[in-house]
Amino acid sequence: MALQFKIVPVTAFEQNCSILWCDETMDAVVVDPGGDLDRIQAAIKDAGVQLKAIWLTHGHIDHVGGTGELALKEDLPIIGPHLDEQFWLDMLPQQSAMFGFPPVQMFTPKRWLQEGDTVQIGNQQLSVLHCPGHTPGHVVFYSEQAQLAVVGDVLFKGGIGRTDFPKGDHQTLIDAIQQKLFELPEETAFIPGHGPMSTIGHEKKTNPFVKMYG
Repeated sequence: MALQFKIVPVTAFEQNCSILWCDETMDAVVVDPGGDLDRIQAAIKDAGVQLKAIWLTHGHIDHVGGTGELALKEDLPIIGPHLDEQFWLDMLPQQSAMFGFPPVQMFTPKRWLQEGDTVQIGNQQLSVLHCPGHTPGHVVFYSEQAQLAVVGDVLFKGGIGRTDFPKGDHQTLIDAIQQKLFELPEETAFIPGHGPMSTIGHEKKTNPFVKMYG
């Protein structure tokens, strides 16, 4: 058995919405359905999986804009992010106006996540890492077995998340990357919130935004 994934870029921000599933049960979750629900649902149908939940890394609209609508449409529980992200979820109407998104369906997660929690898809279990800095309640999903992490906007190939939004903090982000993500095995591949995948080892060696603080 293994954890499978498919990346579906959505919205004008080309946000990496991820579909994760257990290939033994074919149970699936969608991580960060920011919008373009028709595209996401087509990818789910194409993969032949059964959607069981929505997982969220953080509350920025390009990551959560389609969450409320999809949860209602498919009767899905919303899992995550961390409670400190309530600030951003409360601001969804302002976010949609500011960034030119259509009005969004408001929602409340069924379960907030924190450091040390686990989440389950079929027979696959993933660990939750609280990695604030880009936003205060940002979480990362990590599968030790699959050597895969879904890191949202914490870390990118050759880059790091912005910290100039309200409640962002640059040093907090650097600390989360160094003390949490860079402690994962170097062969761990990660799906960032935008752009191409990379590995933890590659970023430890080459990422200029983290190396300067090392």
